[in-house]
Amino acid sequence: MTGSPKSVVAIAGSSGLIGTALTYALRATDHRVVRIVRRAPSNPDELFWNPDIGEFDASALRGVDAVINLCGVGVGDKRWSGAYKQSLRDSRIGPTEVLAGAVVEAGVPVLVNSSAVGYYGDTRDRVVDETAGAGGGFLAGLCVDWEAATATAAAAGVRVVLVRTGLVLSSSGGLLGRTKPLFKLGFGARLGNGRQYMPWISLEDEVRALLFTIAHDELSGPVNATGPAPVTNAEFTDALGRAVNRPTPLFVPGFALKAVLGEFAEEGVLGGQRAIPAALERAGFEFHHNTIGEALAFATAPTAT
Repeated sequence: MTGSPKSVVAIAGSSGLIGTALTYALRATDHRVVRIVRRAPSNPDELFWNPDIGEFDASALRGVDAVINLCGVGVGDKRWSGAYKQSLRDSRIGPTEVLAGAVVEAGVPVLVNSSAVGYYGDTRDRVVDETAGAGGGFLAGLCVDWEAATATAAAAGVRVVLVRTGLVLSSSGGLLGRTKPLFKLGFGARLGNGRQYMPWISLEDEVRALLFTIAHDELSGPVNATGPAPVTNAEFTDALGRAVNRPTPLFVPGFALKAVLGEFAEEGVLGGQRAIPAALERAGFEFHHNTIGEALAFATAPTAT
């Protein structure tokens, strides 16, 4: 696919933070968007599927130029019980397998599949790019299996891009949707020792990166969708405090986070990845927000969306 006007892009998971913004951006640039939905379609640009039982009419994807898979329940939405961890796996791996098979059957040339920098485990202060191996822990194992679910498509010659996304910064939801109100009230706090890295990316650059992967045939395999300058939690806390003009002298001890959040605190809050977007930059992608200050200023501005 060359990214020319009137291209057809099908999206699974189009109702989330990234999917909503991506749908808008595609339609604004004359692409036709086909939304893959779990309810009865309400217009010709929606396709029904039930990936839990493998129900999907692959023939409906004929003529589609690229499929983007953004499926998956939120990693930090609930405490990690055994049942919720299984839900995290079921909402990603099964649907990806269904889409990969459908892409092959329909002859779709490109599959852009969501993944996460959690693939690398807790890297501490070690810089990692797409050549790094998988880390340890539940999140890393989840990402490994999630990406492996695209194997059917890759083996059939489909160009498969595995977009390992960091923390997406947007005023309309995600990390900032939960933390910005606290910071504006003066309750912004460093988490644990604050030395864990937070691989961030602005929502605008996340969407632009996804569009870039569709349009650039040289990109395949893992692609880190993270800003070029990852920061520690302490640096992020200071930067968000400056963005909302509030002091951030507080900190939350690691033991308190573990008591409240359980296992998720260890991997998702007190651990992190110093991941850099080597593949994107090598392909010529230019970020609109190169620093955490730029990204937060944009996301916290009164007109930010």
